Amino acid sequence: MKLSLRELADWLGVELENGKSEHMIFGVATLANADTARLSFFANSSYLQILRKSRAGCVLISRRDAEQFSGARLISNNPYADFARVAALFEAQSTPDVSIHRSAIVAPGAQIEANVSIGPNCVIESTARIENGARIGAGCFIGPECQVGADSELMPRVTLVKRVRLGRSVRVHSGAVLGADGFGFAPDARLQTNSDPRLWVRVPQLGGVVVGDHCDIGANTTIDCGALDDTILGRNVLLDNQIQIAHNVKIGNYTAIAGCTAIAGSAEIGSHCLIGGAVGIAGHLQICDGVTVLAMSFVGASIMEKGVYGGSMPLMPQREWRKNAVHIRRLDDSLRSLQASARKDHTPDDFHSSN
Repeated sequence: MKLSLRELADWLGVELENGKSEHMIFGVATLANADTARLSFFANSSYLQILRKSRAGCVLISRRDAEQFSGARLISNNPYADFARVAALFEAQSTPDVSIHRSAIVAPGAQIEANVSIGPNCVIESTARIENGARIGAGCFIGPECQVGADSELMPRVTLVKRVRLGRSVRVHSGAVLGADGFGFAPDARLQTNSDPRLWVRVPQLGGVVVGDHCDIGANTTIDCGALDDTILGRNVLLDNQIQIAHNVKIGNYTAIAGCTAIAGSAEIGSHCLIGGAVGIAGHLQICDGVTVLAMSFVGASIMEKGVYGGSMPLMPQREWRKNAVHIRRLDDSLRSLQASARKDHTPDDFHSSN
C-alpha cells in the first residue's frame, strides 16, 4: 500500500501545505519514529518539541498548530480522527475464508447466512443466528437464542452464553463473556437448618443482552444478562478490556468506558459519556448525557447535570497516609465536638447582651 500526499488530502478532504503532491507515503508512525515515507499526527501540546524535530514525511495537524512544523502538513479539524482513518488504510488485514471449519460444531437448526466465516473448534447452538458477513474466531461459543449481526466479528474465545443479540458491525475481543447470569441472590434465613446450611436463594436471570450497531467490546470484559428485562448497550458504545457490566445496566449511544471499570446492576448511563479507568459505579442510579468521570473515582449517587466529575485520595507516602487515615476515622467525632463547643460559646445570654 502506498498513497501520494495528494491522494491522501483528497481522500480526507483536507488541505495540503508545504509538501509535494507526488510524495509517496507507505505507512504511519509516531512523531519520534516516523521517517520521510511515514505520516504522523500532532494533537497534544506536550509533544511540541518532538514535533519540531520529527522527520515525518507529512503530519496531520490543526490550522492553529500548523506553523510549528516546517515540513509537509495536512491541515485537519481533527488530526487524531483523521490519522485513525489513514492508519486503517495501511492496516494489514487478512481476508478470512468464507467457510465453516471442519472442526466447528453447528447444531441442526442454527441459522447461518451467506458469506459467514466460522473458525476451528467453534460451537453454535441450534437456536443461534449468524448474519451475513459475520466472522467467528476460533474457539467461540454461540449459545441458545443468540444473534451475531451482519459484518460483526468475534475474536477467538468469545462466549455468548444465552439470549445475546449483537447489532451490525460489532467487534468483540478475545475472552469476553456476554450473557452470563447476573449476580442475583435473595437471602432467606429459613433455609439455614442443620441439614441445609444455605442462606441464599438464586434468582433466575431471565433477560438477555442487547448490543447496538458498531460497538466495540474489549478483551475479558463481561456483560451479564438481565434479571427480567435486558442489559442494553446503545449504538457505537466502546468498552475497554476487563470491564464488568452487571445485569440490567443501560448504556447510551456513543459512550466510552476505560478498562477495569465496574458498573453495578440497574445503573443507567447516558449518551456521549466518558468513564475513566477503574471507576466504580453503584447500582440503581442514573448518569445523564455528556458526563465525564475521571479515573479511580467512585460514583455512589446519581449525576443529573452534564460536566466533569472525579474524586479519590491522592497518592502519598505510607507513613503520611497512616496518620491521615487516623484523622479520617475520627473526623465525625471531631466535627461533633466542634459543633458542641460552638453551641456552648454562643449561649442565649450572649445573644441578649449583644442586642
